[in-house]
Amino acid sequence: MPLLGVLAEAWPWHCADDSGRNGWRVAGGRLSNVKKTSIYIEPDVDVALSRRAALEGTTKAALIRSALRAAAQDSLRVRPRARGVFAGPADLAETVDERLAESGFGQS
Repeated sequence: MPLLGVLAEAWPWHCADDSGRNGWRVAGGRLSNVKKTSIYIEPDVDVALSRRAALEGTTKAALIRSALRAAAQDSLRVRPRARGVFAGPADLAETVDERLAESGFGQS
């Protein structure tokens, strides 16, 4: 049996195709760029999560991911949106020597 068939039988919620894309099946598509982990919760919390997820029309996993992201928000690293972009004169690269001389940089 091909590997993809073995994966499909062993983990029916896991998606893998001939393009090499992997992910976990979730409602509405494929979930990627996540790390799988396990937690232990009390039974009453599990029931409460199920109820809230049903009320919000989502899954317990999505609800937990959202709560964890909110709890970790202050510790998350900000990803830069662009590199080498800053405010300043457009011709700075061409006129760097003149601008440094005008500013007195490197002179005592």
